[in-house]
Amino acid sequence: MSVWVADEVLRRGLLFCSRGSVLQQRAVPLTQSVKDFNLPRQQFSEIRGTRRSQTCLARNVVRPVRFYSQDRIHSEDRGEEEHRLSPLAAAAQLQSSSAFLERLRLCGSPSDVLDITCHYLPTVRQVSNCLTQMWSTTKKMSDEQRLHELRLMFDHPAFDRLLQDAMNGATRMRTDDIAYSLIAMVKLGVPHRSRVVQTYLRHCQGKLNDFDEKGLSILASCLAQIEDSPNAAALKEGMRLVVEARLPKIKNVLALQTMMRLLGKDAPLDLKRKLEGKALSMTDQFSLPNTQYMISTMATMGFYSKPLLDICSEKIKENIYGIPFNRLLTVLRSCRELHYRDLGLLTDISDYVASMIDIWSNKQLILFLSALENLAFYPATLIEAYAEKVITNPDALTLKDILCVLKVYSSLNYDVQHQRQQFLDSLSRAVDSYLPKMTGFELLKTIYHLCVLGHFPPAPLQQLLQETLRFLHNQERMFQTVDLCLHLDRPPLPIPLTVPSCLLGDAAPASPPARPWLSQSLRRVLEDQADTMLQEICYLFNVDTVFSSFTRIAVIYAAHAFCYGTSHPRGPLAVKIRHLKILGYDGVLELLSMSEPKRAEFLRGCIFPEHHGSDTQAKTELLGS
Repeated sequence: MSVWVADEVLRRGLLFCSRGSVLQQRAVPLTQSVKDFNLPRQQFSEIRGTRRSQTCLARNVVRPVRFYSQDRIHSEDRGEEEHRLSPLAAAAQLQSSSAFLERLRLCGSPSDVLDITCHYLPTVRQVSNCLTQMWSTTKKMSDEQRLHELRLMFDHPAFDRLLQDAMNGATRMRTDDIAYSLIAMVKLGVPHRSRVVQTYLRHCQGKLNDFDEKGLSILASCLAQIEDSPNAAALKEGMRLVVEARLPKIKNVLALQTMMRLLGKDAPLDLKRKLEGKALSMTDQFSLPNTQYMISTMATMGFYSKPLLDICSEKIKENIYGIPFNRLLTVLRSCRELHYRDLGLLTDISDYVASMIDIWSNKQLILFLSALENLAFYPATLIEAYAEKVITNPDALTLKDILCVLKVYSSLNYDVQHQRQQFLDSLSRAVDSYLPKMTGFELLKTIYHLCVLGHFPPAPLQQLLQETLRFLHNQERMFQTVDLCLHLDRPPLPIPLTVPSCLLGDAAPASPPARPWLSQSLRRVLEDQADTMLQEICYLFNVDTVFSSFTRIAVIYAAHAFCYGTSHPRGPLAVKIRHLKILGYDGVLELLSMSEPKRAEFLRGCIFPEHHGSDTQAKTELLGS
C-alpha cells in the first residue's frame, strides 16, 4: 500500500507544480477582484494595510485574477480515472481524504484552512468543505479578531487558488455543496459581483429544480444578503416559482420561514396568503424559537396576519421566562413594524423585564423601555422599577442613557407621584454633570423633555438662554414648546426664555383649523336654540386676560394621544391639558370616539347646563384643538 501511496503523492505533486505555468498562460479578467473586501468602506483601512490596496479601491481599478485550465484532472471526480484505480489506490484515496477532513476540523482560522490546501490537492467536495470551515471559524470571533483574520485570509496566496478551484468545480458540485459554498463566500466577504460568486448564482439557476428543502433554505438566506444583480434577480424569481409550486410539500417550519423572508415585501398578495395558510396549518409544530422568528419574518415580508400573530403571542406569553434578551427585543421591534399590539403580551414582557432589572445591564433595560415607548405602551411595573434604579444611582447613566430615558419618560407622561420628584431631581443632577460636554442640540432636547414633564432645573435652562442663537434652525417645535412652558407654567427663573423670531417666522393668525366633526355637532346643538350664534375664529391667547363671563371648554382632537389600552395621556397631550387648565378651561374633552348624536348631546349638556335653564345670555367659549 505504501508504494501506491507514494506514487499517488508524487503524481499529485507534479500536478501541483505544473499549476503555475497554466496560471501564466490563461488569464480571465474579473469585474471586481476577489481581494476587494466586501465590507463597509470605512472598515477597509483597518483591513487592507497597503497604500496600493486603498488606491485600487478608491479608483475602482480592475485587477485580473488568473484561472487555470478546466482540463486539470481531479482524480476523485472523473469517471475514467476512477476506473483505472485499483482497490489499493481507492483505499489510499479514502485514507487521504479522511486525513484531510480530520486536519480541516482542527483549523481555528481561515488562514489555517488555506495552509492545508497548500499541502493537499482538494477535490471538489473538499473545496466546499474548506470554504464552509473558513466561515465557521470566524463565527465565534470578536469583531476586531474577525477583521484581522479576514485581512490575513485575503492576503494569503492560496485564497485565490481556492476560489479558482471552487469556480472550476462548480459544475460537478452537488446542490448542497453549491449552496454551502456560496453562502460561505458571501459571509467571508468575497465581492458579490466577482466572477466566482456570479458563476455560482448562474449554476444555482440551472440546478434550481434539484435543490431540496434545506438547500433552498440556504439559498434564501444567502440571497437576502447579496446585492442586486441580473443573476441574483433571476435566481430570486426562479425561487419564487419553485417555492409556490412546492409549498404544499414543505414540512419544515424553519425552511418555510426562510422562504417567506426570501420572497419579501415584493411577493404578490395571493402568494402571501398561501404562505399564511401554510404557516397556520403548521402551528402545532411551532417551537418557541419558531414563534419568535415568525413574527420577525412577517415584519420582513411586510405582511400582517392577525391569526398568526395571535398564535405566536400566546406561545410567547406561555414561555416568557425562557426567551433571551435579543429575541424578546426583536419581537417588540417587529410588532412595531407590523403595527401589532397585544395588551397581554406587552404587559407580560414589561413585568418580565422588571423582574430582571437587577440582572440585565442598564443598556438592555433602556432598549426595552424605548421599544415599549415606540409601541405607545405604558409599562407601569418596569417604568417604576427603573425610576427607583435611577434614584439609587443616577451617576451610572451616560449622556446617551439620559437622553433616551428623558425621551421615554416624557413621551409616556410619567406621573407616579410618590417618586416622581425624586426621579426628576436625580436626573437633573446627572444632566448637570454632563452640561460642559453637551452639544447645543442635546441641550435643547434635554430641556424640551424636562419641560414636557413640568420640571425646570435652573442650570440647563441658564445655559440654554446663553446658547439659543447657536442652535439649528429646524427645531422650531421644540423651541415653541419650551417657550410656552416657561410662559405658562411660570417656573421661578431669573430670566424668561424668548424664542428668536428668526426661528419662528411670522406669528400671523392662521385660519380656523378644520374640525368638520366639531362644527357639525355644534350646529346640531344650536339648531333648536333661539338667539344663539356660532362663531368660529382663531386667535392667540394672552395669558393675563381673564374671560370671567365665559364658560370655557376645550375639545381636543386626540385620536392617538393616549397610551395603548389606557386613558393615560401621552406627553404632548399631557402638556396641552396642563396648559389649558392654566388658561382657565373647566373641561378637557376628547369626543372623536363618540358617535355624532352622542357627541351633540354631550356638548348640549356642557354648553347649556340645567342650572342655566333657557338663559340665552350665558356665554360659552369652546376651544377646538
